[in-house]
Amino acid sequence: MKSSLPRLAALALLAGSALAQAQQPAVIFDMGGKFDKSFNQAGYQGAERWKKESGKTYLEFEISNDTQRVQALRRMAERGASPIISIGFAQASALQQVAKDFPKTRFAIIDAKVDLPNVQSVLFKEQEGSYLVGAMAALVSKTGKVGFVGGMDIPLIRKFQCGYEQGAKATNPKIEIFSNMTGTTSTAWNDPTRGGELAKAQFAKGSDIVFAAAGGTGVGVYQAAKDAGKLAIGVDSNQNHLQPGTMLTSMVKGVDVAVYNVLKGWKPGVQVLGLREDGVNYALDQNNAKLITPALKAKVDAIKADIIAGKVKVADYMAGDACKF
Repeated sequence: MKSSLPRLAALALLAGSALAQAQQPAVIFDMGGKFDKSFNQAGYQGAERWKKESGKTYLEFEISNDTQRVQALRRMAERGASPIISIGFAQASALQQVAKDFPKTRFAIIDAKVDLPNVQSVLFKEQEGSYLVGAMAALVSKTGKVGFVGGMDIPLIRKFQCGYEQGAKATNPKIEIFSNMTGTTSTAWNDPTRGGELAKAQFAKGSDIVFAAAGGTGVGVYQAAKDAGKLAIGVDSNQNHLQPGTMLTSMVKGVDVAVYNVLKGWKPGVQVLGLREDGVNYALDQNNAKLITPALKAKVDAIKADIIAGKVKVADYMAGDACKF
């Protein structure tokens, strides 16, 4: 009997270790990496906030090419991680496949919908936040011309563009808007050189403000704005600090909040976050405070209140709504 006690103790320790591993969550960052100064980094900040508050750790992986998504999800599931959070819509098909193979594992995806009982999906009303910064651009522009630079040409980025153009046109029906997409492949999210070129071309046409919804590519847009003495608008994270003084604002998405909330309390189903839920907004801090006058802030906040109240309807490109200007 005595000789079996150490063995039982060892088995208990192994069981406890396996349970701890099973409870360790994982975060899979998509193309651009967790320090892309945009969408992925916002997710990273949410995970780090949870880590600091809980004293727990999480597994992580950064996708560097399109072929890694299924393998990364499967390996995390095999290691017993739960919940496993996929950052970005591009991981949806991979998650759809792997989540079916691991029905007892909890998964989550930020920025896409995967309709499975073991998946939590978090979506945003990007059109509402983009409408706000479009209105702000129109109010601030001195030339009556503004620009938009998107990343990969997909419906989600058209959703940003549609909201931005609606807000600008509603504020100044005569405003001229230049729009370009960076590319049609995933490399479009991490091409600051191309982003800078597109922004310079729009500035040359008379635009004095450019909104970039392009992931890491946006860094080139912000640099071009600074070099030209023009203004830029950031996206996803608060990017005002990247070029203080020439960042008019940033259209922020609560990706950090979404990741934090999933880690704190996973629940299946679909969550959609807009202005009402503080899932999207415009950023105001010390880096752009001099650009946002009290009068400008009051006008933008009034528009925000009207959207929340339903007085202003913002078309959703991805829902099949026509972009109404």
